[in-house]
Amino acid sequence: MKLKATSALALTILLSGTAAMAQTAAPATAPVPDYTLSYNVGAVSNYIFRGITQTTENPAIQGGVDFAHKSGFYLGAWASNVKWVKEVNGASKGDFELDLYGGYKGEIAPGLTYDIGLISYQYPGNDSGVANTSYLNSVAAGAYTNANTNEFYGALTYSVVTFKYSQSLGDFLGNVNSNASRYFDLSANFDLGNGLTLTPHAGRQTIPNQNNTFTNRTGDAADYTDYSLTLAKDFGNGLSATLAATGTNATEGGFYTDLNNKFIAKNAVVVGVKYSF
Repeated sequence: MKLKATSALALTILLSGTAAMAQTAAPATAPVPDYTLSYNVGAVSNYIFRGITQTTENPAIQGGVDFAHKSGFYLGAWASNVKWVKEVNGASKGDFELDLYGGYKGEIAPGLTYDIGLISYQYPGNDSGVANTSYLNSVAAGAYTNANTNEFYGALTYSVVTFKYSQSLGDFLGNVNSNASRYFDLSANFDLGNGLTLTPHAGRQTIPNQNNTFTNRTGDAADYTDYSLTLAKDFGNGLSATLAATGTNATEGGFYTDLNNKFIAKNAVVVGVKYSF
């Protein structure tokens, strides 16, 4: 009987020790940080925004910083070189774009999220509407104003599909009397595996009260639809690359022709590379 009791006690001690070792070896769950701060820098062969080249088909160097709080609140800044402020609006200054944005992201239901915020497109030092004395796309000289633009936006994402609505607060990109310009954005994000992602997109830009004599359009001369298909590759360690095909239904020779008589809404293929850290 004594032998049996001793054996039972040893077995109990052994099992207790094993359980303790298992608890000790279990990986601890890392606490969620209160916030993250990330940076990115990259280059593209052609900076295209909503189907329109911002660099007249020339390369751009770009970079940004993002702050994200675990509550869903976020802030960010992003910059790129541009040419359109001079070559479309006739300004003598305005060689780069600085975007300042902030908002809030949250979940409505499993698989359904929202994103609301404000963004300011700034072109520091630009004199759009001051320096220009002639242009192609307006009915009266001097019809451009300062290019700086503010928008509010709201987006809903369900599964892989996102719909986003943006509306300007004041004139849009220097076009006079263009308050409440709107952009409707529908896109999807398909994970193909091996770090590959495919993103189809369609958008509709409306800019009120814009005229163009070439196309005989009054009031809606600046409205157009754009579309794109982007293939992205994540190489790991913060390095990624993109290949995008973009296009619009804007009329060549119409509103989207710059001061050098160059069509800035044509179909394009764009390659890009970005490093995030």
